[in-house]
Amino acid sequence: MGTGRNTDLPADLESGRQPFEQWRRGRKLHTPIPEWLWVRAVKLAGKYGVSRTARILRVGYYSLQERVERATACSPASSLTGSKPAFLELAVPSAAETGECLVEWEDPTGAKMRIQLKGAQVPDLVALSRSFWEGQR
Repeated sequence: MGTGRNTDLPADLESGRQPFEQWRRGRKLHTPIPEWLWVRAVKLAGKYGVSRTARILRVGYYSLQERVERATACSPASSLTGSKPAFLELAVPSAAETGECLVEWEDPTGAKMRIQLKGAQVPDLVALSRSFWEGQR
């Protein structure tokens, strides 16, 4: 694809292409693409797909794909929707009040999880705790 203006492109994809072209005109040979341009490319790939974005911006498909995967792996799925659940209630069958247990975790980033059990056991307690420690919140 040439560097000429393509009127078939969505406006934000075209405006994302322009800084890449400017950078290419002023760079020294074999200079890596600056991080701020990669951030822009990752955002565009999230909206238009890796293949199309890589082709329009003239960057390596696999390099862009790797950065998109890293970006999505580092951020929780809830950040894609913009909302994070503050409370999760697991419904368990009611049982006689035989005991009570309170389990609390806090990871090094300050994320906290608290589980209170009253008279019943939660069969997925191990899975819940594992997902908390592995960052799948």
